[in-house]
Amino acid sequence: MDHLDQLHHQAIVIDMHADTILRVLDEGEDLAAGAPGWHLDLNLMRQGGVDAQFFSIWADPYEYWGAAARDRAFALIGALDEQLEKHPSLMERAFSADDIRRIAASGKLAALMGVEGGHAINDDLDVLREFYQRGVRYMTLTHSRTTNWAGSSGDEIGRLTGLSAFGVEIVREMNRLGMMVDISHVSDQTFWDVLRIAEKPVIASHSGARSLSNHRRNMADDMIRAVAEVDGVVCVVFYPIFLDENYAAAARKVLYSLHQEADEIDRNLPPLAASYAKDRLQIAALQERVPPMSYTRLADHIEYIARLVGAKHVGLGSDYDGINCVPEGLETGASLPLLTAELARRGFKDDELEQILGGNVLRVMEAQ
Repeated sequence: MDHLDQLHHQAIVIDMHADTILRVLDEGEDLAAGAPGWHLDLNLMRQGGVDAQFFSIWADPYEYWGAAARDRAFALIGALDEQLEKHPSLMERAFSADDIRRIAASGKLAALMGVEGGHAINDDLDVLREFYQRGVRYMTLTHSRTTNWAGSSGDEIGRLTGLSAFGVEIVREMNRLGMMVDISHVSDQTFWDVLRIAEKPVIASHSGARSLSNHRRNMADDMIRAVAEVDGVVCVVFYPIFLDENYAAAARKVLYSLHQEADEIDRNLPPLAASYAKDRLQIAALQERVPPMSYTRLADHIEYIARLVGAKHVGLGSDYDGINCVPEGLETGASLPLLTAELARRGFKDDELEQILGGNVLRVMEAQ
């Protein structure tokens, strides 16, 4: 094992966002064994040196809303509970930065949760509190659909909408609980409203740099600087459509061409089965028809943010198992040491690499 491999595997590596627990619940598979096409399972994470994984608790806002979204979130939490009970020698629930350090030292995976989309609380602070009690340690305020209290970057109305008075109350309650406020997916107005009132460091769990790829899900330079000013962290997403404008343009054409096939799937399958069938259709089409994006483009975004505000404000948020394409070279979590080696090649020092891989997230967790 060379120096960089050793550094990677000795560092505490934290991935702030992956959707793998949805696949466990919906496909009936086991996290230890995984299944063909998965980006992560316990073995792949071990190979890639992942010490702590934040599993996304995501209720698709176009399939689940109101009480249905809340119930979907609790079902996903329950699915992770079952995996923890099934594999106590391989993984353990973490609630804090100290838990992550202890569990990592034992050789097990530290399992954590982030609720992706505030619609899952069903406009009820008691649900938010229950999420925290069950182990949720961050909440993304919106997903791609604007809620009653926060604007999303994913729809037209959201881009003109910030936090309502109830949204302010939610952010303040998250600060009180010690739950990280995640501003990935929110509208720019919501972002600035959050930064105006938040009393604890905020995170972006899976976003890129807008200066490198002008996508609304990415963050402009002034937003990145604002996160750094409150000692927060921007965790860079691995999704090529967010990271590379050329890839995104080619992908849009391919995905548009699939509309008729997708409509046929919707007519013939129930919603959940149709969603996975369309994912498989898109994955195959993108692999066959769009030139791949190298993992070095992901390194470009990490480097850009680090040069802008310092390495202490960058982290990793893969979005594995929730995306229909991945960087070439990082097809699964097993290949994460390649990213560390690429960042080292660009001049990042050992202590900076340790910060990016997970140290920054530990600092933000301790500040909640």
